[in-house]
Amino acid sequence: MSTSPKNPEPLKALPPVVSQAEWLKNHEELIAREKAHTRASDALAAERRRQPMVLVTKKYVFAGEKGEVGLRELFEGRRQLIVYHHMLKPADDSPCPGCCMFTDMVGHLAHLNARDTTFVLVSRAPVDEIIPFKQRMGWDIPWYSTSDSFNPDFMIEEGGHGLNIFLQDSGNIYHTYFSTGRGVEHLGSVWTFLDLTPLGRQEKWENSPAGWPQTEPYEWWKLHDQYHKKLPDEGEKKEGSHCCE
Repeated sequence: MSTSPKNPEPLKALPPVVSQAEWLKNHEELIAREKAHTRASDALAAERRRQPMVLVTKKYVFAGEKGEVGLRELFEGRRQLIVYHHMLKPADDSPCPGCCMFTDMVGHLAHLNARDTTFVLVSRAPVDEIIPFKQRMGWDIPWYSTSDSFNPDFMIEEGGHGLNIFLQDSGNIYHTYFSTGRGVEHLGSVWTFLDLTPLGRQEKWENSPAGWPQTEPYEWWKLHDQYHKKLPDEGEKKEGSHCCE
């Protein structure tokens, strides 16, 4: 169901309206800068692949739908493991909409699996609460409960989110990468698609033309089955309900 107004107010202070020829000239200049940005990103990725690693020696236990497993089992026999620390907590009546939107955007795991890579979610919530929420959201991503020191050992603050990456080789497991906040956000297709549009994400932190529609960041995010509902607390910000601030 659409969440946009049927008759939106006219936009104020539109960018200049120009001829096709002038648009092409400006567009080519922008694309040249975008290509330079892409090459810089490629160089950064090459550096990331050469970063030192840390040997993981501590044992961790995760509760899954089929029982308890260790970190090695999370790899599902593949060489690489991406772990997203979802903020779902025990008895969570307000799951983080940012974590849920990120999870919606992961896509079909077959493509990652084809590159010897497994993707899983971990949360502090017990597995018997994870399963029904996972079913509600329509996700088939492997999701485990963690209750030991796995989160803090890998830089996840209490109640926080983040992304950790591991490699296994010759019987050893290595920790290779960590990111949180907007370092995770840029992986999401909703945000990157909106960044290409004239209105952008429509959040107040963005440098947009004067008069562009903008709201406070994070607060427009909802679980995908809640956009058409008016929630009891709609318009109010719940402390701790957004993960990327």
